[in-house]
Amino acid sequence: MTKTLFTLSLLLTLISCGGSTTQKEQKAEPVKRIAGWEILKADDYSIQYPKDWELNENGQMGTSFILFSALENDEDQFRENVNLIVQDLQGRSVDLDAFTEISEEQVKSMMTNCTLYESKRIKKGSQEYHKLIYSADQGAFSLKFEQRYWIENDKVYILTLTCEKTKFSSFQEVGEKILNSFSLR
Repeated sequence: MTKTLFTLSLLLTLISCGGSTTQKEQKAEPVKRIAGWEILKADDYSIQYPKDWELNENGQMGTSFILFSALENDEDQFRENVNLIVQDLQGRSVDLDAFTEISEEQVKSMMTNCTLYESKRIKKGSQEYHKLIYSADQGAFSLKFEQRYWIENDKVYILTLTCEKTKFSSFQEVGEKILNSFSLR
């Protein structure tokens, strides 16, 4: 059941182009407001994004939200995006290490032409998350992903930047600025 849940989460994230499961001990450090950007506030998180990115909160593909960049020109067929999937882990003994291990295995085994570039744990203030960067082919697109995983309050938060592989370096700065603005509350 748990493996199916993680597989479904990974697939939903891709299609939409040491934490623990205990209560937070401390409030998250406030994230500095980025001038000229919009802010999305939910009960348990907030994130900032450029005004020219489109916010979609209709739950498409199981997401809490998707932020879409604008198409660059008439030939552009893919909108780079940032999305969030939140999964309930209540009753499961899954920590950040186990979730990361399962996710890495699934990325390697389920994705076509997958290359893993980076996998590391990051501590930011009182919060800890895991960062994974990889590329893979999906349909007609060769994509590159940066994912971050947090586990807090019996939930896993999967935040993903998805770009065409050839455009990743062009979108990485703004993408990481969006990802870095994410804060659990």
